[in-house]
Amino acid sequence: MDLLATLGRTLGFSLAAGVNLYATVAILGLAAKYGWVALPEQFQAFNNDYIIIAAIVMYVIEFFADKIPYFDSLWDAIHTAIRPIGGAVIAVTTLGDASPGMKAMAALLGGTVAASSHLTKTSTRAAANTSPEPFSNWILSLGEDVFAVGLGYTALKYPVLALVIALVVLALIAVFAVVIVRLVRRWFARRRTAAQT
Repeated sequence: MDLLATLGRTLGFSLAAGVNLYATVAILGLAAKYGWVALPEQFQAFNNDYIIIAAIVMYVIEFFADKIPYFDSLWDAIHTAIRPIGGAVIAVTTLGDASPGMKAMAALLGGTVAASSHLTKTSTRAAANTSPEPFSNWILSLGEDVFAVGLGYTALKYPVLALVIALVVLALIAVFAVVIVRLVRRWFARRRTAAQT
């Protein structure tokens, strides 16, 4: 059970960090500070007033930045390195005391999971920016906030459920990525064929 709980928290927090790193760090910090749930000792790393305040301030900035079409894409581009690194750091912290090899594996796993959700968010937002109205951005942004906070809370309280949710979401990301790649290949093949005739 401990292994499943650790894996659920690692994947859950990393996936949430790829969508909204600052909300995830704020949840971890506040949960550790106020003892919302019984957490392993390693989560005290987030129990720091400076980390909590910085995460909340950055979350508020991101909350508004995410609602502005095209600026949200710029914000996401800047965070292409930040969110996966944050996911890796969270994953290593979630692991606690472990061998250097296990920490390296956790960092790779957390960074990869965070990068997957970040790239999915970024590409979805870029597609939404082609719409002339701003409401799709606002709806997507609010949905992302709910997802990140909800998954963070679930990972804290019900880590095994968070593991299931993370695996389902990652499977959906993989399926959609394959479908998109196939559609792009067909589109280029058609263009090539049209150019040759």
